[in-house]
Amino acid sequence: MENILSVAIGAGFGLVGAVFGSWFTARRQDRMWLREQKLKAGVGFNTAVSQLIDYLRETRLSDDGAGANELADRMQEARSALYLLCADDTVDLADALARRVWQSRPSEGREDRRAEYKETLDLLRRFTHQLRAEIART
Repeated sequence: MENILSVAIGAGFGLVGAVFGSWFTARRQDRMWLREQKLKAGVGFNTAVSQLIDYLRETRLSDDGAGANELADRMQEARSALYLLCADDTVDLADALARRVWQSRPSEGREDRRAEYKETLDLLRRFTHQLRAEIART
């Protein structure tokens, strides 16, 4: 009888260990998936924003061709993914950056617009640092 009891206790511990191990593995895989999705969305958003900023230094969005529209669409798509995946602080910076990009005007050598361009780049850096910190916490 003692043998059956010790076997049952051992089997119970083994079952609990297997359940805990599979739960832990599934949780780790979910975190890795989330981290990967945040990274993809962040890279897509940063790339589109950077390209749009460079493009809009020369022309306004309303004067654009198909190229700027495609970049704007890619930025919006990545921003939507960030909305779904990221914390409020990161989403707020993405919103501020997108609004800033929409308001961009050609610099045409004007000092005030060059300062605006530098502020936009600083906001892009802040967003990148915020996203990097959030991905590291995931």
